[in-house]
Amino acid sequence: MKVYLDYNATTPVDPEVFAAMVPFLREEYGNPSSSHWLGQKAKKAVEKARQQVANLLECNPDEVVFTSGGSESNNFAIRGVAAMRRESGKGDQLITCAVEHPAVLNTCRHLEGQGFKAIYLPVDRYGMVDPDDVRRAVTGRTALITIMHANNEVGTIQPLKAIAEIAREGGISFHTDAAQSVGKVETYADELGVDLLTVAGHKLYAPKGVGALYIRRGTRAEPLIYGAGHEGGRRAGTENVAGVVGLGKACELAARELTSGARRLAVLRDRLYQRLLADVGSDKLVLNGHPEKRLPNTLNVSFLGVEGAALLARVPDIAASTGSACHADHKEASPVLSAMGITPDAAMGAVRLSLGRFTTEAEVDCAAELLVKAFHAGVSS
Repeated sequence: MKVYLDYNATTPVDPEVFAAMVPFLREEYGNPSSSHWLGQKAKKAVEKARQQVANLLECNPDEVVFTSGGSESNNFAIRGVAAMRRESGKGDQLITCAVEHPAVLNTCRHLEGQGFKAIYLPVDRYGMVDPDDVRRAVTGRTALITIMHANNEVGTIQPLKAIAEIAREGGISFHTDAAQSVGKVETYADELGVDLLTVAGHKLYAPKGVGALYIRRGTRAEPLIYGAGHEGGRRAGTENVAGVVGLGKACELAARELTSGARRLAVLRDRLYQRLLADVGSDKLVLNGHPEKRLPNTLNVSFLGVEGAALLARVPDIAASTGSACHADHKEASPVLSAMGITPDAAMGAVRLSLGRFTTEAEVDCAAELLVKAFHAGVSS
C-alpha cells in the first residue's frame, strides 16, 4: 500500500473541484475582462468564486484579490504595505518571527536591502511567538507585523488575536500567512483581527498556481504586478479563470466540512502518534510543536538515533517529509526546529507526517507499521 502523508506540501485536487474547473478549460474560455457573452460568463464565474472564498474567510467579496498562490500573496502583502506606509511616513520597520515560511522571511530580507529594518522574533520550544515580545518590538517606526497563522512544519497555531490587539493599538498593519490553516481550522478575518491574510489553493484541494490575498477595506498596499486594471486595480493580469473557479469550489467544500473534517483528522493524527509511541517508546520518539494548539492534521516527531531522511528512504511507499518541502534537498537541520531549540540530533531525526481529506485509518495503521520497522532496522544497523 502506498500512503500519502505530505498534505502540508500539497493536496490532491478534489474531484468536485476538478469537475467545476473543466468547463473553463474547454468551452467557457472567455476573458473575464471582455464585454461579450463569453467574457461575461467567465466574469460571473470569477465573482462567484470570490464570494466562495469570502464566505470561508467571513469577509466581504471586494476584500478578496486573486493571485498565483501563497508566495505571491505574501510578497504582495509585505512589500505592498511596506512601500505604502514608508511612502506616507508611517514607518520602515517590519516585525516577523524566526519560523515563518521562506516566502515571508526572504521577502523581509529583500526589504532590508531596500532600507527597511526587520526584526525576527524568537519562538518558544513549541514554535510559538510570545505576544509580549511583539509588544516590546513595536516602535513608532513599525510599518507592518507579519506572523503566520499555523506553522507548516510542526503545525503550531500562533496567538494572532493577542498580536492583532497590539497592532491595532499602534495603528500598524497586520498580515498573516494562513496558507496552512485555511480549510483546516477557522480562519475568519475579523475574528483573527488581521488586515491581510494569505490563501494558497494547493493547500486546500485546489490546483497549484492559484491563491488569494484578503485585504481589509481601508488597508493600502502597492500592487506587486502592474498592468491593466484587473482585480479592482490591485493585481494586474488576466485572471486564471479555471484555477480561480477551482479555488472557489475548494473553499466551499472546506466551509462545508470544516468542523467535522478537523475532528476526523485529529483522531487519525492521534492514532498514528499513539501507534508510533507504543512501538518506538517515549524515550526514542519526541513530539515537535504544541501538543494542543496545532493543526489537526499535522504530526511532527523526532525519531532519536536515526536520521529522518534515512528513515523515510527505507519506506519508499510512504510519501512524507523531513520538514518543509521547500527545504527537501537540504541535509541540514530544519531552521524551524533549530529556532525552537530542538537539539541538532533530534532535529535531524524529525519527520513531518501530514494527513488530509483522503487519508484512511488503514493507511495510518500501515504507515505506523512501516515506520516502526524502519526505525528499529535503522537503530540496529
